[in-house]
Amino acid sequence: MKKLYSLLLVLALVLVLAACGGSDETDSSNGTEEGDTSSEEETAAGEEEIPDKLVIGFVPSQDSDTIADTIEPLSDRLGEELGIEVEGQVMTNYNALVEAMGANQVHIGFIPAFGYVLANEQYDVEVILKSIRYGSGTYKAQYVVRSDSGIESLEDLEGTTWAYGDQGSTSGYLFPANELMEQFGYDTAAELESDFFGGTMQTGGHDNSAIAVLEGDADVATTFDDVRTELEEEYPTVMEDLKILGYTQEIPNDTISVTQQLPDDFVQEIKDVFLSFNDDEEMIQIMNEVYNWDSIDEATDEEYQVVKDTYNKFKDNIEL
Repeated sequence: MKKLYSLLLVLALVLVLAACGGSDETDSSNGTEEGDTSSEEETAAGEEEIPDKLVIGFVPSQDSDTIADTIEPLSDRLGEELGIEVEGQVMTNYNALVEAMGANQVHIGFIPAFGYVLANEQYDVEVILKSIRYGSGTYKAQYVVRSDSGIESLEDLEGTTWAYGDQGSTSGYLFPANELMEQFGYDTAAELESDFFGGTMQTGGHDNSAIAVLEGDADVATTFDDVRTELEEEYPTVMEDLKILGYTQEIPNDTISVTQQLPDDFVQEIKDVFLSFNDDEEMIQIMNEVYNWDSIDEATDEEYQVVKDTYNKFKDNIEL
């Protein structure tokens, strides 16, 4: 009886040890599987940095439908060169493009200097390229009035109606507003709009601003130099009907900027493809039709410091 009891005790002990061993193996196996899953997730996350579809965002310096039609061959060509689907999207305004890049919904932005400053400050968006127009990497904003308006100086703008694209526009708003604030002693852009001007209107684009002046809906428009050339086909006498009242200081040209989520080697590929367009007459023609770009050059963040300094003077006083 004692022998039987001892035998049963030994068998029970063996079973317990076997169960413990199996449990350890299971735990170890589970730990390995979890580790493998984590590794797979990390790998997947890394792979997702290059999206299945690359989205390029544009802002409307002219009619949005016109831009949408024009940029399609550009997107297609970029996709062919990179071996990835590329979609071009025309955003409603500069701020919409900045926010879309911040959410990584747009990966490449054709974004003006001020928009780039905002995107860089808020979302670490990186400038990689810039436009060259008329052989220069900078340009000026201009004040446009009707030739028969009797307006001859910036002082004459007091009490008039000011048309601009939107407050996210470097040449359409930021630099002219800053200049007028300094010249006429206003601390905020809101004060400038309400106390100096008789009224303001946001038009959504440089060409729309100039047309507003041409058609008598506004007295002055602030635009890039020279928006009138964009309107000659539709308004053959625009060069005579509108005159340039003055110019702002130099502004760094528009950028091609990318989100921080794109891998460095892929960003370099993007740069190389865009720079190769300098030798492609068709692509440069598209760039010219969209934004008057004559060529593309490399760019650095330091070049946009003047825009950062200007913006920081009154960044809390404009609505974006």
